[in-house]
Order: sequence, then structure tokens, then C-alpha cells
Amino acid sequence: MLRARRPGLPVGGGPERIDPSALQTPAVRAALAGVSRICPAFTPRQVLREGSRHILVAGTIGRAPVVAKCLAPQAVRSEYFEQLVADFHHEVAVYRAFVRHRPPVRLPRLVAADHDRCVLVMERVPGRPAARERHPVNAPTPGEVRALLTAVRTLNLWRPPTDVFQPRLDYQLEISRYHSVGQLTDRDAGDLRGLLHGLGSTPLQLCHGDALLSNMLLAPSGPVLVDWEQAGWYLPGYDLAVLWSVLSGDTAARRQISQLAQSGGTLARDAFLVNLVLVLMREIRLYDVPGAGEEQRIMIRRLYDDAALARRAVRAAVGTR
Repeated sequence: MLRARRPGLPVGGGPERIDPSALQTPAVRAALAGVSRICPAFTPRQVLREGSRHILVAGTIGRAPVVAKCLAPQAVRSEYFEQLVADFHHEVAVYRAFVRHRPPVRLPRLVAADHDRCVLVMERVPGRPAARERHPVNAPTPGEVRALLTAVRTLNLWRPPTDVFQPRLDYQLEISRYHSVGQLTDRDAGDLRGLLHGLGSTPLQLCHGDALLSNMLLAPSGPVLVDWEQAGWYLPGYDLAVLWSVLSGDTAARRQISQLAQSGGTLARDAFLVNLVLVLMREIRLYDVPGAGEEQRIMIRRLYDDAALARRAVRAAVGTR
């Protein structure tokens, strides 16, 4: 299912303020107990994130900087608990798969993992996130955008053994879901299903699945992709659709993304458009909630404008069939 995830802090290095007392909260202490089971030499230094879903703790093993990611204890009480566990298990499986089949992009090296207790220990990569927010006000520089797009496309064009990863999105189900809640009209749903029908024999593409700027570190050696919970096979252009949806303030970046999406021909364009509509529906569902402030309302209006533009593009694509 296409789920919305709020961005968190990255696993890369940075000048975060150290607060020793944060290491003493009950949730963090419980998480550290799980880390110590698989990495007895782990020395915690600072809490990067203590959320309702995950806890991230930076530390060292010997002299090596690492980050421990754990499922938060309070996640047990979440209505999404089963999905959170499934996603965590999937991320562990992805990191283990990358040990056997090295991808052509930079990502944190796996140090240790406990599948059953939902603990993951990774190399801590020096660098800063390309953005802190899901929908950043200030986009990266043109050079940084080019580097990020190159990294994403390099991943998308990689062809690991087909049994290593699994499809992560039921497109027909997603269309039906947004149609049932009124976000897609009858015509919208029909148009998307028409494009999907024409994409039946199109090979899927390996995608990060959550290619937000907050999940990309700008390291001295180049971009580093983190948070692999949604990685798997998608219709071509899914990662590009995610990036297009969050770069609303950068028309040049959007133009580059659209050109990349169309460079593969008509089928690649159609796949990108299907992905884009579904991603925008997700973003609208995430942000269009009661009590939104003025800044959020501006973003919501922009998302609706983007969705209308994507619908028109889908309609035009259907008309060329």
C-alpha cells in the first residue's frame, strides 16, 4: 500500500547538539538494550531521533561511527504496528541483499541487524541531508539536484536478480482506494486504468520507494541514499515522481525530471504519469487535514494544482493511445 511517511533525521553525520539526558529516557534505554544484544561494543553518543515509530541513536563501535535504528517501544500501541514491523523487516532484508548484490549507488554499510527485535546498525556516513523538510522551501542547488538525479537514475537502471526484491505497490488497489474516498473521479480512475492496461508488459524498475530529499545525504563523495523501507520493484519513474512532487519551488528541477521521465519513450512517460498521480494523491491525503496553518494551506493549494496538472497530462496521454 502506498503510505505516507513523515521524514525524520538522516543517518549521516552532522553538527547536532549533544544532549546526554536524551540517552536516559525509558524508550531510548529500551532501544539501547536491543542494540547491545547484537553489538556489545556499541557506545551511544547522542539521540538523533526519538519518534513514535523509530529511534535513531548515533554512537561508535571502537573508532567507527555508526547509527542504530530501532522500532520505538510505543510503536507497539500504534494502529500501524504490523505494517511498521513489516517495513522494518523489509529494510533489514534490503540491507542484507545489498551485501550480496552491491548496488551502484552509495548507501550506509550494514554493520549488524536483529530481524526479530527490529534493530538495525549501520555505518554513519558524513554529510548533510539534501533537505530537512518533506516539501522544502529552499531546494538544493542546481549542481546538487543533478547529482541527486544521477544517483536515483543509476539505481533505477540497475538490474539485480529479480528474486532479490519484490513489487511494493498494488497499482490497481491504490487507484481503487483513492477513487473510493473521492480523490479520484470516475474519469480519473478510468484514465489511470487505461494507462495501466497499456503498461502490462512493461518491465518494472528497482526504486528506492521513498526518494525524498530528506532521505538523501550530500556527502563529500557524492549523494548517499538512506531509509530503504520501501525499496523494491515499481513501474518506471516512481522515484522521479516522488522527487517531482516535493520540488514544487524548483521549476528547473521539475523540467529535468520530466525530461528524464520521457526520455524512455511513450511507455516510460505513461508509467511516470501513473506514479505521479498516485504520489500526489498520497501527499494531499497527508497534508489536507483539519487545523492546517497558513503555510500548510499554501502547500495544499499547490498540491491540488499539481494534481490537476497531472490529471490533464494523463488525459492527454490517454488521448494519444
